[in-house]
Amino acid sequence: MIKKINWLNLPEAHDYPAAESYLNLIYDDNAVADYIQQLQLVSVSQFKAKDVFRASRLSLLGVSNSHVAKNIEKIESGKSLSPLLLVRDKNNGKVIIADGYHRLCAVYTFNEDAFIPCKIV
Repeated sequence: MIKKINWLNLPEAHDYPAAESYLNLIYDDNAVADYIQQLQLVSVSQFKAKDVFRASRLSLLGVSNSHVAKNIEKIESGKSLSPLLLVRDKNNGKVIIADGYHRLCAVYTFNEDAFIPCKIV
């Protein structure tokens, strides 16, 4: 039986500064400010875990990663996870996981076909 994964309706307040910190490694300050503002305003949509992985071109982290393990514990205890924050990198044809990579990895271990709430710009 596939484990039910609970989600918050919106990202938590601390997710945006985390996304900003990561995006600052890739983009200049003005672009990052624009992305964060857009992420705060856009509606939540859903994508399958396996599709987000494919679009991001990232590797799956295993349960040996402490952050993934913490999110697996949350799922197993029925706690809700925060939606992912994603940015489309049109120049490179991929999706940047600005926040939520470890949550995505945890969800994938339960069900690669699980729909994950995301804010994407």
